[in-house]
Amino acid sequence: MDIEKVGVIGCGLMGHGIAQVAAAAGYSVVVFETDAGALEHGMDRIGASLEKLAEKAVKKGKQTEAAAAESVQRTKERISGTHELSDLADCDLVIEAIVEDLNAKNLLFVDLDGICESKTIFASNTSSFPIELMAEASRRPDRFVGLHFFNPVQLMPLAEVVRTDAASDEVIQASTAFVTRCGKTPVACGDTPGFVVNRLLVPLMVQALLMVDRGDATPADVDTAMQLGCGHPMGPITLADYVGLDTTLSILEGWCERYPDEPAFVIPGSLRTHVAAGRFGRKSGQGYYAWDGDRRVD
Repeated sequence: MDIEKVGVIGCGLMGHGIAQVAAAAGYSVVVFETDAGALEHGMDRIGASLEKLAEKAVKKGKQTEAAAAESVQRTKERISGTHELSDLADCDLVIEAIVEDLNAKNLLFVDLDGICESKTIFASNTSSFPIELMAEASRRPDRFVGLHFFNPVQLMPLAEVVRTDAASDEVIQASTAFVTRCGKTPVACGDTPGFVVNRLLVPLMVQALLMVDRGDATPADVDTAMQLGCGHPMGPITLADYVGLDTTLSILEGWCERYPDEPAFVIPGSLRTHVAAGRFGRKSGQGYYAWDGDRRVD
């Protein structure tokens, strides 16, 4: 099974990055957005990111200025934007990267099933919802896979390839080949909550916050311990702030509801308190720490 044309639904934080790496790998990419402003902004971000990466390549001596400029132009030419789902009908692979709302995702895949050719593979970039539920909604569970890229997609080298029991070997092989061609290292995973990374990372953040709630250690001391003791580039509480405390809470609430007997899925009281007060972390300027843009200031 050959993948040559890729559809990306959503041109936001994750979608624009997925579109960029796919186009840079030589795929023809169609990006769908309902909002004209969001599409324009996403395309601008792709252009700016390509220019920045080209500048770095030139400075490191990996490309001449002329070769870098040509590469940027070719990549841009492979990407087109649309407000019509029908423009994704002949895609070999369609990747969903919309808001983390399961109902919205399911409705989208129902629509796509009526539009796309029978050959089309559907994929979701979700970080928290069961792939199986979306696969069932799509009416083509044998041609559905989770492709979880990491932010920023242009720089992070990992992608999780998530398989349900219904997915065919052919689809998994083609999806893995796509990820590899995009320059990512694929890891295979079953449809477990959070897949590999978040299944381990979110409970780590939970335990860190519970230590703070119990008064065992301060957020700064917990983070310093994990950075210097375990070699983590960012402590778990700083990471929770960076990801968004509201996002972290939403993930945990969904997991606690779906898996009530899993002891690793609990919600720290301080997390609920921060979110209720509008302290979402980096995005709001205040969480467990104070933030100035992307920089922690305390």
